Amino acid sequence: MTYRIGVDIGGSFTDFAVLDERDNSIRTLKVLSRPDSPGSEITTGLSQLRDSFGIAPQEVHYFTHGTTVGVNAVIQRKGVRLALFTTQAFEDVLELARLKIPHIHDLFSRRPDPLISRDRVFAIKERTDSQGRILQAVDADSVIAAVEQARALGCEGIVVAFLHSYRNGSNEARVREMVAELAPEMLTSCSAEIWPIIREYERTITATINAYVQPKVINYLGAFEKALAEMGVPVPPRITKSNGGVMSVTQAKAECVQMILSGTASGVIGAGYIADQCGFGKLLSLDIGGTSADVAVIVDGRPEYGSGEVIGEFQIFIPSVSVTSVGQGGGSLAWIDRLGVLQVGPDSAGSLPGPVCYGRGGKQATVTDAFAACGLLGHGALGYSAVSVDVAAARDAVSLLARPLGISIEETAETIIQLAISSMYTDTSGLVSRFGIDPREFYFLAFGGAGPMMGCYLARELNMKGVVVPPTPGVLSALGGLVADLKNDFIRTLYRDLTLDCLQEIALAATALQQDAEGWLRREHGADLPYRLQFSADMRYRGQSFEIEVALENGWLAAGLSQAESLAAIGEAFNQQHLKIFGHSDAQAAMQIINLRLVITSPTARPDLQKLAHSDAPVVAQSVVSAWVDGARRDVMVVRRDQLRAGQRFNGPAIIAQDDCTTCVPTAMQVNVDSFGNLIITPFEDFQHGN
Repeated sequence: MTYRIGVDIGGSFTDFAVLDERDNSIRTLKVLSRPDSPGSEITTGLSQLRDSFGIAPQEVHYFTHGTTVGVNAVIQRKGVRLALFTTQAFEDVLELARLKIPHIHDLFSRRPDPLISRDRVFAIKERTDSQGRILQAVDADSVIAAVEQARALGCEGIVVAFLHSYRNGSNEARVREMVAELAPEMLTSCSAEIWPIIREYERTITATINAYVQPKVINYLGAFEKALAEMGVPVPPRITKSNGGVMSVTQAKAECVQMILSGTASGVIGAGYIADQCGFGKLLSLDIGGTSADVAVIVDGRPEYGSGEVIGEFQIFIPSVSVTSVGQGGGSLAWIDRLGVLQVGPDSAGSLPGPVCYGRGGKQATVTDAFAACGLLGHGALGYSAVSVDVAAARDAVSLLARPLGISIEETAETIIQLAISSMYTDTSGLVSRFGIDPREFYFLAFGGAGPMMGCYLARELNMKGVVVPPTPGVLSALGGLVADLKNDFIRTLYRDLTLDCLQEIALAATALQQDAEGWLRREHGADLPYRLQFSADMRYRGQSFEIEVALENGWLAAGLSQAESLAAIGEAFNQQHLKIFGHSDAQAAMQIINLRLVITSPTARPDLQKLAHSDAPVVAQSVVSAWVDGARRDVMVVRRDQLRAGQRFNGPAIIAQDDCTTCVPTAMQVNVDSFGNLIITPFEDFQHGN
């Protein structure tokens, strides 16, 4: 057993990263995704790895996989038809949501229609109080009637979300038992088991999204497992999670919401790995694929985490890497609206048919076609020769837009690029403001199939420090899955004033969470694995409506300190966190602890990145081509990435070609190759990174 494989299946390409544990070398591969035949891209990729590199499937002992199947089902509203069983008189929980309009500056914006329409919400007679005491057991007749009506409406699954079930989920469990007897064909999700948090809407929408994607995820993972077994891979796959860890397929099938940001989180973990290995202190990861562009903040190799991420039109409240979608991808379609104005996105060409220049049946110009029409693509095959770029076809597609606009093909193509960058600029500016960061201190780490192609243009508009392009940017998400740790989150609601009287309850809750976490690790991944525990608490001043998460030291929750010392330490940690986020704190105010959280992590071995040979020789261009860059036709050097060495530098405009993607460097920017082979692209005279 020699090889570890990470796979990321995106909208256009499926990426493979293979670690050979004998020498710590990493091999990479891209094949075209097959949404029409899930699992076949895995078979194709494993076959190519065997034929090209001699990597036999039987020698694979670790296999991780990141996917966007769940999030795509939510975005496209192509999940299962559901019913919601809720406590009588609380049937409007999804309709009411949080009574917020999506865009506060747009008075005409409206909240999205719920994933479960009101006619498929059924009241169940039962009641649990806020302390978890059962005031009314489940009324069997109301459950029987609800199941019959749900079946009559063609529902394929049921979400059970009762009042205060975060304290005691026994009534939800009873309903699930009854549904299993009355309608065994229906999958049932109980909110207290999916994520037992206080607040009815947050818990209900999280359980709803879990049930909404579950059948699609189960079918997908089943096909995935079958493809691996047929190829002879002897180990079950592990699935990357929204929180940046990995879990078993069994857990993924039951807790689908935990993998809703699977593919996206893998990219951020890969970016954090590069940042940590190479010593980049402040980065914004920029992951641009065929459909979307995603940005996350990474400081000292650690991504930001949180909950409440937006999935399509809805928030989910599980712990996840904080990633924000900021615009279109390389496959976003260009079109002219009824007023004659050029637009880009949000629709995408996807993998099939893909951009016109890929020659797979596409007819409508995309952002990728715009780069090709400008002469910036087409100087080598893409995706490890999975596609060849047809520049003439791209120009023909762009010309269909240029004629009604009355401008040249090149001007139209550059306008398409500018529109895509403009959309990303607007959303990224909001992200920068939300995190309170100065973009002049941050590099973009650009990856994904289109990240290096578009990254410099966006960084220039944001006045960022520069752009880092790692050695294999096109497959960084697959590499992220390969180095992701085993990880799981646990939570228990306390809702207590932070006083000496509640410390014993906090200690008991911490012990229970630790037992749950250790049991999960043994059950899912076997005994004797090393692990670390990180406690935190959701806290607020009494009277505030929402909490902030505060990291806690394990010793504060055990017998290592006196009760007074523990109380003071927890309170001071909250005050400092409140001061950091909001700029003020009140040490005299009463505090509350709402939830106690625990993250268990079992670290995965991470290979050290290999350093690149150094050279002082000038860079030799493979060729010089004529391309349209920054409003004019210019001579642009084409450089092969595999010919570059550490210490070399050259100026834009330039095109850097490699097997998995193309890096486009506009005018007035320079490229420096660091000791790890990263491309550090900065405005002239601004290069400061000293690897």
